[in-house]
Amino acid sequence: MPSSHCFQINEIMRLIIATDPRTLLDVGVGFGKYGFLSREYLELWDGREKYTDWKRQIDGIEAHRDYITPVHRHIYNNIFLGDAVDVLSNRTEVYDLILLIDVLEHFDRQEGERLLRECERRARNVLISIPKEIGSQENAFGNPYETHRAQWRRSDFSRSAHRFFVRNQFSVIVYSGQDARVVQDRIKRHTVRKLMIPLLERAHLKGLAKRILGMRTR
Repeated sequence: MPSSHCFQINEIMRLIIATDPRTLLDVGVGFGKYGFLSREYLELWDGREKYTDWKRQIDGIEAHRDYITPVHRHIYNNIFLGDAVDVLSNRTEVYDLILLIDVLEHFDRQEGERLLRECERRARNVLISIPKEIGSQENAFGNPYETHRAQWRRSDFSRSAHRFFVRNQFSVIVYSGQDARVVQDRIKRHTVRKLMIPLLERAHLKGLAKRILGMRTR
């Protein structure tokens, strides 16, 4: 379906915020959840108080045209329609972060490996989430790309030197790339509360930060 489970949103958004990307590509946008959330927390919380004056580039790839709505067009700078491997192989941009959230299971192993190579070629960092158990899913919402084709495991990503995993009950979440060590260090050194403080301060909400987070801000 053009969605993903809600029990990984905290982990994924924490990683996106810690990365602080100027350019982001959301592969398989579906309903657009992570494009929306990334735009909200990377833009509306930056202290400029601008509602539509976007400073970040957030692009998306979607194979199923019917999923795209005017809301997507408002949130994403560009949405490239087509198979993700084909789209990426014909692009020249290099993004700070590419998202592959509940996407790989829709590719067979060979095509999935190609997709990973293209993402690594087109991004400093890649954030991947795969269900621990994909179950059986055929075409859905009139979209043949919704079929589940391969089960991926944590061991499939262990060969990458610059990567780390984030615990989640339902998904394998792996972050890899040039900034993996920096992002992992930020996650280790900062609790969720501390990660939120800069956002609240930039949004001129120091008082709210103290009340919500229960700690002194700078």
